[in-house]
Amino acid sequence: MPLSLDPPRLRHWADVCAQSVASVRSEIDALNVFPVPDSDTGTNVYLTLQAGCDALDASADDVSAEEAARAYARAVLVGARGNSGVIVAELLRACLESLTQHETVTPRGLAAAFDAATTAAYAAVGDPQEGTILTVARAAADGAERSAESGCSPRQVIEVAADAAREALAATPGQMELLARAGVVDAGGRALVVILDATAQVVSGRTPVPAPTSAPAPAVQPAALDHADGEGPSYEVMYLLDASSEAVDVLRETLAPLGDSLVIVGDEGLWNVHVHVDDVGAAIEAGIMAGRPHRIQVTHFGEQSHRVDDSAHRRVIVSAVTGAGLAELTRAAGAVAVEFSAGRPLTTAQMSQALHILDAEEVIVLPNRSGHVRPFEAAAKELRDTGARVAVLPTHAQVQALAALAVHDPGRDFDDDVVAMSAAAAHAKHGAVTIANESGITMAGPCQVGDVLGVVGGDFAVIGQDQLAVAREVLTRLDSSGADMVTLVVGEGCPDELVSGLEEHLAAEQPHVDVIVHDGGQEKYTLFIAVE
Repeated sequence: MPLSLDPPRLRHWADVCAQSVASVRSEIDALNVFPVPDSDTGTNVYLTLQAGCDALDASADDVSAEEAARAYARAVLVGARGNSGVIVAELLRACLESLTQHETVTPRGLAAAFDAATTAAYAAVGDPQEGTILTVARAAADGAERSAESGCSPRQVIEVAADAAREALAATPGQMELLARAGVVDAGGRALVVILDATAQVVSGRTPVPAPTSAPAPAVQPAALDHADGEGPSYEVMYLLDASSEAVDVLRETLAPLGDSLVIVGDEGLWNVHVHVDDVGAAIEAGIMAGRPHRIQVTHFGEQSHRVDDSAHRRVIVSAVTGAGLAELTRAAGAVAVEFSAGRPLTTAQMSQALHILDAEEVIVLPNRSGHVRPFEAAAKELRDTGARVAVLPTHAQVQALAALAVHDPGRDFDDDVVAMSAAAAHAKHGAVTIANESGITMAGPCQVGDVLGVVGGDFAVIGQDQLAVAREVLTRLDSSGADMVTLVVGEGCPDELVSGLEEHLAAEQPHVDVIVHDGGQEKYTLFIAVE
């Protein structure tokens, strides 16, 4: 059965891809050793994808599929960041251009689109290297071709392509000595696997398979990988260029001998130029000779490396959590977990101590409980008096913190990071399911010991006898029908059938919604629920 490519589906796919990369952004950044170990591949790819999402959100409701795809492709081209971001932009542009030539998406059409994307990406790179995102893209295209020829459905073609890409990613350390020495897989390839897994999840509902991050025999990353110590050109130069195709051909020949990591992508007169050089002036002058360069960005790798290190030192995220699983999720996102439980609540002194022991100039606090906000504010005031910048976000639930952490960017300006995290937390509607351990009066009426209670936005709003029925009602009141993603955080004693029942319910009633399940391990609450 063929798939259709319409603007609503395109918007949903674009959002899922961007959020999927955001969720592993820090992990991909940590893998980044080629072409420069500047720890920004995940961030760059996320920002590239988010530029496309913003363009789709701003587009009119009545645009055609071709117009929506063109708007998205242009936005990722203009917003592309870094070497991998530029290559991802070209892969997406060529793929969408191929797909929109037909009214429906067929298996052979998909295979042709994957092939067109890979061919365009290889052509865009001045000196293609194997063991990179290009290798992973080619494997995905080959997998798509094999599955299309064998009579697979479009959904199966995408799944096979994603599986082939994952296998190719695992093999990248064997294709590049730099990766093998560092004990990691290629960061750009990892980002592409995330995008392909997200695509498979959107079209078939398949849960992404964990992708490899390390080489078969992990090694210690050697100091020689530091680009700032003289290994390769010192500057990254990027600019948009208004020029003809003929002029760009000449530009490639001019830039190639000046440095490395040359990537030029684009079409229809607008190009995104990326190159690593020592002579910044020559790279920009070459652009002037070819056409009209604008939005010129120059980054010195030594300074960028120091900024990454300083940023990690200066800014710390503190999140109050309950449950071993949630604590682990918090730490994995790069934040400090301050743990509490029903029998061990946080005191004001502990909150103050948690903030004061941090050697940080900037601190963002996620209280995650209404009663924590004011004590953390008091502790924050004391820390501000020492000269630190501190922001306490009004998060009232654990799942709001997870949403905020997903968009945290240590390389962003402090105020911008606070705004982005606050917006993400605010957009995460939250609820929970628990069992009453005493009789009482709630917003939903009187309850007895053993009653199932549904929490909506911090208030007890549902009383029932069946956990699944109560959880479904909580989802309804959180307006899951209009959601893109539902997050379920499983607590102690949560029956397996509760989670599976909710997943089946959402698959039947809201098949467009992506469901993410985390093992939180929290006490008292069987389930935390977030709707975004």
